[in-house]
Amino acid sequence: MASPAPSQERSPQQADTTPRPSVDIEPVLDAAVQKSGQKLDWRHSIVDLMKALGMDASLEERKELAHELGYSGDAHDSAKMNMFLHKALMKKLAENGGKVPADLLD
Repeated sequence: MASPAPSQERSPQQADTTPRPSVDIEPVLDAAVQKSGQKLDWRHSIVDLMKALGMDASLEERKELAHELGYSGDAHDSAKMNMFLHKALMKKLAENGGKVPADLLD
């Protein structure tokens, strides 16, 4: 009797080593800003970046996002938290195949 063929499914332990194509985020985000109909500066403002992406950019949402991304500073200092968030999101985009302008990676 023949043994069954090995499964073609990947186990959770097997990583997908297929390289992902890089996505240039600049034209994607510029198009999102244009579609929003607002004058948004996603390159410098986390609030504008979130708005361009259709996200809730309220202070409470930003505090929650900062917590998720490991912000350890004072959440009441929104200026520092916002700077952290913008840099952290640009870094995450780059880590996940996004081609981020070098000046935004710090």
